[in-house]
Order: sequence, then structure tokens, then C-alpha cells
Amino acid sequence: MDSVYLFFLIILFILAISDLVVGVSNDAVNFLNSAVGARAASFKTVMIVASLGVLIGATFSSGLMEIARKGLFFPAMFSFHEVMIIFLAVMITDVILLDLFNTFGLPTSTTVSIVFELLGASVGIAIIKLTGSEQGLQEIGQYINAAKALAIITAILISVALAFSLGALVQYITRLLFTFNIRFNLKYYAALWGGFAITGILYFIVIKGAKGASFMSDSTVDYINAHSATILTVSFVGISAILQLLILLFRFNVLKLTVLTGTFALALAFAGNDLVNFIGVPLAGLKAFQVYLANPGVDPESFLMGALNDDVTIDTWMLLIAGAIMAITLWTSKKARTVIETSVDLSRQAEGAERFNSSILSRNLVRGTRNFASAISQYLPDKAKHWIESRFAPPDEVTIRETPDGAAFDMLRASVNLVVASVLIALGTSLKLPLSTTYVTFMVAMGSSLSDRAWGRESAVYRITGVLSVIGGWFFTALAAFTVSLVAVTLLSFGGLIASIALIALVIFLVYRTHMIHLRRAEERKINESLDKIDEELNSENIVDRCSVTFQQVLTDGLSILDETIMGLVDEDRKLLRNAKTNAENLNLSTKRLKNHISATLQHLKDDSIDSGHYYVQAIDYLREVNHSLTYIVNPCFEHVENNHKPLIPSQVDEISRLNGEISVLFKDAIRIIQKKEYPDIDIIEERQKDILRLIEETRKKQIKRIKNNETGTRNSVLYLNMLAEIKNLTLFIDNILKSNRELVASTQTNVNKPVSE
Repeated sequence: MDSVYLFFLIILFILAISDLVVGVSNDAVNFLNSAVGARAASFKTVMIVASLGVLIGATFSSGLMEIARKGLFFPAMFSFHEVMIIFLAVMITDVILLDLFNTFGLPTSTTVSIVFELLGASVGIAIIKLTGSEQGLQEIGQYINAAKALAIITAILISVALAFSLGALVQYITRLLFTFNIRFNLKYYAALWGGFAITGILYFIVIKGAKGASFMSDSTVDYINAHSATILTVSFVGISAILQLLILLFRFNVLKLTVLTGTFALALAFAGNDLVNFIGVPLAGLKAFQVYLANPGVDPESFLMGALNDDVTIDTWMLLIAGAIMAITLWTSKKARTVIETSVDLSRQAEGAERFNSSILSRNLVRGTRNFASAISQYLPDKAKHWIESRFAPPDEVTIRETPDGAAFDMLRASVNLVVASVLIALGTSLKLPLSTTYVTFMVAMGSSLSDRAWGRESAVYRITGVLSVIGGWFFTALAAFTVSLVAVTLLSFGGLIASIALIALVIFLVYRTHMIHLRRAEERKINESLDKIDEELNSENIVDRCSVTFQQVLTDGLSILDETIMGLVDEDRKLLRNAKTNAENLNLSTKRLKNHISATLQHLKDDSIDSGHYYVQAIDYLREVNHSLTYIVNPCFEHVENNHKPLIPSQVDEISRLNGEISVLFKDAIRIIQKKEYPDIDIIEERQKDILRLIEETRKKQIKRIKNNETGTRNSVLYLNMLAEIKNLTLFIDNILKSNRELVASTQTNVNKPVSE
């Protein structure tokens, strides 16, 4: 029997390593978002600072996590067997849940997930115990700490609203003071701002980080609490004076120091306080196992775990190993960067492709906010409105040149994010409020984005949809964590060792699947980023090259989609049609991105490329039409087979297969002409086009005859005629693409004073 529990313990620690990886991948956004978004330093420098914070912070984590041992359930009411099952169910659920969020790039709270997993698992065991006894379910309060759970739920709601509001307020005031041209005002107030910011961050380090460290004695903590005001005042004055001296002597960048200090502080606090979210449960399992071994001969299913109420200290070497795993994960995890990208995209100052679509709720919120702002504006004096608008004027050319390449926002906002988040979390910790680091840092960043007018009319609905999606994900985290852990603990209770092996296998499978999904999404993002990339100064040749590659790719993908669709329809192959439908949707996204970036592309064109720009726009329009025609073929075919309608009759199969062969040759000829720029061969294309159009007309007449003779049903006829119409459109659009590309090349040659040859 002991070997079974030893196996459980080994699995717990293996899952702990996995949980450290997936947990850090999600929580890295908390301390990397601001520095990465503002490009405060090179990515390598930011990672070094964050890694040091994580390693040092790990040593600050002392004692087993209270919540893991006794925070949400009363261990004296549970046996050793039940406690081990609870811990195993919690770790299985946590790895699955956090990995799922990482895959889709959504930040969530590791604290909330572990809390509700513990709550769900302990509730599951309590229900099993009560149903098998004379006690009713109303006695579940003897097993579960409901007050603690309610406090955590309340803290979630409060932290979301409070962090967003304070982030917005502080950023608004800060921007009014410094404007977007921060170099003008910062040179006078940089030392004071840096002193205030770094003092707040240092206070955060002490209160949230080092205060719980093993080397901090009770007397030291009491002294800090008693003299907090004096310490803060002295720190502010001293830091401000030092910074002012550095500015005068070396023109020191205070904002960069502030951002990097804040990054270090949040990384330190994360490791010092959230580390136990990942290893607290396995260590609690180790403590339970040690207690069980210390009492030989006891029945594991009746031996109660009241000993878990005792305080336990974790060995420093274990903390260092955990810290090293987290630091390595920071450098290697691609999913961590995906989560960071989501947060940065939602808070970036510039417009661009949006990660989220609009929703009814976001549209109504934007509309309501605009109406409210307009109503308030009526009561403001004109001078006040003009002054406010002047403070939010876009940065001048000098400021833009001084801004690091690729920065989503400036370092002033980054410093505000870090300071406000640090102070809020430190305040919550001192008041013993269970605030989530993730919730606070994310919502502060979103509030500051709103105040900074990063959510303009062009992007507000999409950004708000993104924020609402993340917030919805948080509540989903709580619900999913509770439900999945309850189901898992139930399976483990009745399935024993077999169920545990099956669940471990499920974890491995799901992690593998999410890994493959993330790789596919990463590849799609890579392709989209290549489409989004715009040269600093495009010219006619750039446009031609870009069009040539794009046209070839779209036509190649389009031909593949058409072949899959017709084969899937003829063979009634749902899998093939579903794949064609997915490929058509991906192609639609790619061509849509090209269309959406036309304005940015044209703005980067040289003055001598106006004609080229015209033909570029024309060609992109025809590409979109090709994609639309493919979509209008694929979707009806998929629905026809999906709904089990009658298949094509043999004569229709022969006709559509012949048409597919002819248009396949047309696609291939068009790709060859674009690739080799053999534009005289367009005449061949036009002749082939005429042949295809005649064939389409003949086929349409045959279908009309079949309809008159009642040889085909209504749905069959509608589908077939629709396919003929869209194949005709495809033929025409391919010809138009070739002509547009020819004119594009001709305009290029004209611009560089070369003879035009077709």
C-alpha cells in the first residue's frame, strides 16, 4: 500500500515541475509586459533582470503555502488517503488548465486556479464522505472553509475594478503633467518622478517580497511596520537627490531605471509569493506522507491529517531548484511570449491588426462611454478643453525618433503601470487582502491604455472585446478549476491506481495536443507577421516582388482548396470538405490582412510609385474576389454533404470533374506567368478562359434540361448552378489578376525609365 502513495508522491513532484513551467509561462506577463512593451532595454537585458528577480525571490518564499495545507479545507477532517487524492487531482487540473490558457495566449491567475482546484477537490471528497454517512450535505461546512472561498471571490471582483480605475486615473494625471513629449517636462521633474516611483517599488519589494523571507526576523518586520512613513520619506528624498545628481552629471535615463527596477520587483514578488502556487501542493503531499510514515501500522483511509495544521519550513535548496526552473522557463517558453503579446497588443498606442473581433457588449460600451464623455464635455470651459487636448497631442518628430523601434507605448506609461501595480499589491498584502498579481497588473495596464487614448475610435471595440475575453477567462478559470478538480477527485476516489494512470496519460495527451495547436497558431502568426511587415521605404520594385509572391501563394492555395472541395463533394468526404473549409478561412484571413494594410503600404510608397500603388490596390481587390468565390463554393458543398443531401449524379460528376481539370490548368498557367513574368502568354490564358466559359454555358444548359426532366432535386440543382456561377467568376478574376500584375510591372518599368515590354 505504501508503494501506491509513494507513486502518488512522485507523480505530484513530476506534475510540480510541469506546473512550474506552465505557471511561469502564464505569469511572466505580470512582470515582463511593461518593459517589453516599452522596449526599455534589449530583450536580453529585460530577461536578465527578470531572471535575477525570480531567482532571488524564490529564496524569499518560506514555509508551505497555508492555502494548500489548511486554507480552504480542514485537514483534521480528512484521512491521509483522501488528502493525497485531493492533491493529485489539484495538480492534474492545474497543469491542464494553465497549459490551455497559455496555448491561446490568455493571462489568468495561478492563485485563483490553485484555490478553486483545492476547493473543488475537497468539496468532492466531502460529498463522498457525507453521502456514505448518516450526516447530510448541510454538514459540508465542517469540512470546507467557505468564508475563505468567499473572501477570495470578493477580492477578484474588487481587484479588477480597483486596478483598472486607479491605473486609468494615475496615467491620466501623469500624462497631463508630462504630455507625450516627455523630454520637455521630464528634464525638470525626472528626479522627483523617479524618486516617487522607485520608493513605491522598493516599498513593494519589502512588503510583498522580502517581508516573508526566512532571514527577516519578527523584530525587523515589526520595526518596518512601525516606521513605514519615516522609511518612505527618507527613501524618497535620498533617491530623488541621487537621481538628480546622475541627471546633471551623466544625463541619466530615469524612466529606464524605473521600468527595470519595477520589472525586478514584480519578478521577485512573483517568485516569492506565487512559487508556492506551483510547489505548495506537492510539498503539502510530502508533509502528509512523512506524517503517515512516522505512524507505522495506521490505516491510510482512516488516519486523519490534523498534522498539516502545523507550520513547516521549506529547505532553501528546494526553493533554489524551483527558482532555477522558473528562470529557465522564462528564456525558453514560447507560450510565455504568446501571453505577453496578447497583453501588449491590447495596450499598444498605435493602430494595426487587432487580435480580437468586436462584440455587441463592446460596441455598446464604447457608444455609451462616448455619449457620457460628450455630456461631461459640455460643462467644461473651452479653455480647459483646449488645454487638455494640447496635453494629449501626439509626440513630435524628435520624440518619435528617440522612441525605441517596435515600442508599443512609451516608458512613462510603463513606469506608471509598474508603480501603480506594485503599490496596489503591496497595499493589499499589508491589509491581508488576497489580491491576484495577474489581475492587478493586467487591469492597471488596461486602465492606463484607456487614459492614454490608446483605445481610439478605430480600435476601442476590439480592445474592449479582448479585455472582456480575458476577464471572462478569469471567471472561467475559477469555474473550470472547481469543476474539473471535482470530477478528477471523484474518478480517483473510485478508480484508484488505474484512474490515476489514466488521468496522467490524459494530461500527457492534452499537453501534446495543445503544444501542436500552439505550433500551428505560431506558424500562422509568423505568416501573418510577414504579411504585416512593411519596408521602411517601399518602391515600385518592392511592390512587384511582394505582389508576385503573394499572387503565387494565393493562387496555389486556391487551386488546392478547389480540388479538395470538388473531390470531397464527389466522394461525399466530410473530412476533406472540412479541411477545404478551414483552408479557405485561413486564406480569407491572409487576403483580408493584405486589404487592411493597403493604407499603411501606400503611405510608405515613394512619390514616384503612385501608379504602382493604384495597380497594387486593384490586384489586391481581385485577390479578395478570388477568395470570396472559393468560399461561396466550399461552404455550400460542405453544408450539402454535412446535411446528408443527395449526391451528384454521374453526369454531373463527369461535367464538374472536366471543369475542374480545365480551371486547374488555368490556375497553373497563371502561376507560371506571374512567376516568370511571361506576359505575352496572357493571350493563351484568354483563349483558355473563353473555352472554359463556353464549357460552363454548355454545362449550365445540360443542368437546366435535367431540372426540366426532374432528374435532380432542388438542393442538388441550386448547389450545382451556384458552383458553375462561381467557377465562371474565378475564371474572370484570374484573368483580371494577370492584367493588373502586367500593368503593375509596366508602371514599374516606366518609373525607372526602362522600356515597357509585355
